[in-house]
Amino acid sequence: MDANVPHEKYLEAGVHIGTRVSSKQIKKFVYKYRKDKLVMLNVDLIDKRVQNMAQMVAKYDLSKMAVIASRVYAVPAARKFAELTGAKAFAGRFVPGTFTNPARKDFFEPEIVFVCDPRVERQALIESTELGVLTVGLADTDNSLKYLDYFIPCNNKGKKSVPFIFYLFTKELMKAKGLIKSDEEFITKLEDFELGGIRESIVPEGAEDEADAATNAEDAAAESE
Repeated sequence: MDANVPHEKYLEAGVHIGTRVSSKQIKKFVYKYRKDKLVMLNVDLIDKRVQNMAQMVAKYDLSKMAVIASRVYAVPAARKFAELTGAKAFAGRFVPGTFTNPARKDFFEPEIVFVCDPRVERQALIESTELGVLTVGLADTDNSLKYLDYFIPCNNKGKKSVPFIFYLFTKELMKAKGLIKSDEEFITKLEDFELGGIRESIVPEGAEDEADAATNAEDAAAESE
């Protein structure tokens, strides 16, 4: 497959910049380690994973796809993705039982689950695994991949990186699904996936911190897996 976009675009968005930690499963995607010990990911491999994951997800009914976005920069990107593809976006802290408790008003039974951060959205992955549905998502260099069936290695926390990956993935998925025939037909702008307006209008105050706090006790175990 040809490159999705020029390398420079990935670099400008900081998609390739990881953390100072790399899990065993992520090491094959590492391009190099900077002098400050930050992990640099291979842009060619990121590009291929975007396209491959789009082909995989396109086989599913997108109305049965749940997109979990707890971090502030992921929320507008996930919502735009859902608007364009018909998936259902869950913003803020993922509430336990959303996928497994039919008595909940917000109960949703997915066939595929997309997470933006496997650490913060670990509960969604656990419930997805219990249901036996496909799990995909974005994974940074220090993330545990235990519950993920497929992932795109990338900076999954950056202000520019997350919207950029969602922009590319949405375009590729819509082509793979037959919703558009070419890149030229994808008229949505990158800016439409980015954070805009007042933060409180997108994520309830403290929701991201609450999601982080709920998983802090599991971090050590997750990173050692």
